[in-house]
Amino acid sequence: MNQPVSALMERRVWSVDMDDSVAEVERLFADQNLSWAPVLEARRTILGVIAASDLLQFHAHGRDPVATRAWQLCTYKPVMVGPQTPLGEVARQMIERKIHHVVVVEGDSVAGVVSSLDFVRTFVEAA
Repeated sequence: MNQPVSALMERRVWSVDMDDSVAEVERLFADQNLSWAPVLEARRTILGVIAASDLLQFHAHGRDPVATRAWQLCTYKPVMVGPQTPLGEVARQMIERKIHHVVVVEGDSVAGVVSSLDFVRTFVEAA
């Protein structure tokens, strides 16, 4: 667990623009088999994250996926770590904050993403 998060993170990152409709977000999730994605502002800075669980709650409330924008649905201020952050520290933050997604940033850009599923996958592959 002393390895850096960069050893586990997914480097190919699909993101959504804050002004994308929820319908567009759902299409991206379906096309790319995603369960979550960072939401970026126009300046390409990270505004938040949107997850499949957010989409489920959204539909449970009967809202309009064409009229609603990603910024209206995302979770603001996601946990962000640097690529050299130890995996143990990332796991601790996820547990303490009861979250499943972490964005890895390098400077002002997204370097990768890590989810709780990535940790599970590591244990399965080791077995």
